[in-house]
Amino acid sequence: MALTWALAVLSLLPLLDTHSPACPNFSVPITNASLNQISGKWFYIASAYRFPMYKMESSKIHSLFFYLTPNYTEDTFLLREYKTKEDQCMYNSIKLRVDRENATLVRHVNGTDHYGHLLLPKDPKTFMFATFPEDKQNMGLSFFADKPEVTPEQMEEFYDYLMCMGMDKSEVLHKNTKKNLCLQLEKQHEEERRKEKEKSETGSALD
Repeated sequence: MALTWALAVLSLLPLLDTHSPACPNFSVPITNASLNQISGKWFYIASAYRFPMYKMESSKIHSLFFYLTPNYTEDTFLLREYKTKEDQCMYNSIKLRVDRENATLVRHVNGTDHYGHLLLPKDPKTFMFATFPEDKQNMGLSFFADKPEVTPEQMEEFYDYLMCMGMDKSEVLHKNTKKNLCLQLEKQHEEERRKEKEKSETGSALD
């Protein structure tokens, strides 16, 4: 009887495994291919934070999108961030340091380094940052996509990572891209960069 029960349990293991969340790997080194994959424009979709400061800041953000431009020589990203917070648009431009071996991007703010562990899911149109992944009291996970709206499959992958870390869906704060107040400022910046590029090209042609 015991043997029959054991065999029955073992036969179910593959089925259980196929339904268990795919746990994120926090130790995959960042490569140039990784940098390429997360370059460009991204939208902040959702997050779940337990670290009080991150949780409070996230709760104040209505919507956020940003551009990442890599510098392969310096191992940095130029981050251009458009944030709608408390009914106003806020713009910020800052450099992020890339720690390839530790698979983290580092943001230095007011004398403090903030680390995000880069996670690249199967879908290349999304990525995530984990914060304090080994600390149950302070851990967090944020989710980004190349479009303001995500598919149910993309969202499910975020939930799978979240639950595997030991967090719950009830902890998730979703962002509302319809509350984005930064479109006009983004358009203004694009026009300024276009004119600067034309000026630079004209100057080069005259040399």
